[in-house]
Amino acid sequence: MTADTDRTDPGRTPVPSPFTGMSRRIDARIIRCLNDITGRALFPYQAAIVRIGFSLTFLLYLLREFPNRHELYGAASPWSFDLAQRLIASNGAFSVLMWSDSGLWFELVYLAAIGASLGLLLGWHTRTMSLLFMVGVLALLNRNVLLGDGGDTLIHLVAGYLVLTRCGQVWSLDARRGRRGPEEGATTRIVLWTLLGTFVALAQLTGFAELSWGWALFLWGMWLIQALWYWVERADHTELRTVMDATANVVHNAALLVIAAQVCILYATAGLYKIQGPRWQDGTAVHYPLHLAYFSPWGPLSRTVDRSAVLVTAITYGTVILQVAFPFTLLNRRVKNVLLPILMAEHASIAVLCGLPFFSMAMVFADAVFLPTSFLRWLGYQVSGTAHRLAERVRGRRTAEA
Repeated sequence: MTADTDRTDPGRTPVPSPFTGMSRRIDARIIRCLNDITGRALFPYQAAIVRIGFSLTFLLYLLREFPNRHELYGAASPWSFDLAQRLIASNGAFSVLMWSDSGLWFELVYLAAIGASLGLLLGWHTRTMSLLFMVGVLALLNRNVLLGDGGDTLIHLVAGYLVLTRCGQVWSLDARRGRRGPEEGATTRIVLWTLLGTFVALAQLTGFAELSWGWALFLWGMWLIQALWYWVERADHTELRTVMDATANVVHNAALLVIAAQVCILYATAGLYKIQGPRWQDGTAVHYPLHLAYFSPWGPLSRTVDRSAVLVTAITYGTVILQVAFPFTLLNRRVKNVLLPILMAEHASIAVLCGLPFFSMAMVFADAVFLPTSFLRWLGYQVSGTAHRLAERVRGRRTAEA
């Protein structure tokens, strides 16, 4: 037989399919992608800046409103305890402030929210602090629905997402303690775990806590996960530790993806709703809040901006264009890196012109999830270097005085 007719000749070199190389490349990319998703917590610096930003925003808010806390969330609030109970019973929201109308209980919850915000900001026992931070945010923001703005809503959402992230891997006391060894801080972890479990158990057994089965399952599940992590980190169970690390990495990466998607949805919907408004269509929407006393803490500055019709029109149309276009700019890194600082500058201007600092802070730190890792590392080096130089100067002055 000739080579033309015998296709099964064992001595003949087979001709490779043109799809073989493509299939191998696709398989390699899939394997590499799966290894990235399960093998490590992606974007640790972005997770850290979101953790720091949102805990700082809520901490500053709680401190600023500390003198007015009773009128906002306590017994003196126009939204009474009974009204809050009725609403929460109807919508199934969660707030530990609804467990009791005692003034002492209110003070404890408010102070605990401040402590959790500070602990999360510093990255001190981040797993526990992120859970307590979420409970504090829900306790206060669900207590009074008459308060809040878009920034509070974003904090409400991100507080839940942060519980699922490994946001303490960098720029935290946890990371600093982890470099010293696994035994560092073990006693504190045990004490926190014991106190929280004892409190929830006693609250349920005595009827003090009104927990739905869903929230009870979530809280006790998180409590047991904490115990399992502690045991695995100190026991010789390599396979179980690998499985738990991979699971935690997948959950972390999914939570960061959800945060990014949340920001994109926020901008897209805000821009599309603005397009439908006649004042945004004719370019005069920015003019009106500049003449409202509530949104004009700096009257002369607001009037100066409003005097220029071209500037008002440019800001109005520019806001809509930026918000609608932002999700699509993520397809191009260079365009995204140019547009992101403009959006952050816009929120900073809203903080000054409209007197909405906490809304603007929440939006800026939500945008930070898209910042390049190289920039965040550079920022971290600059901050740590500045702190080190300041510490050296303080030590030098103390030595000179001594």
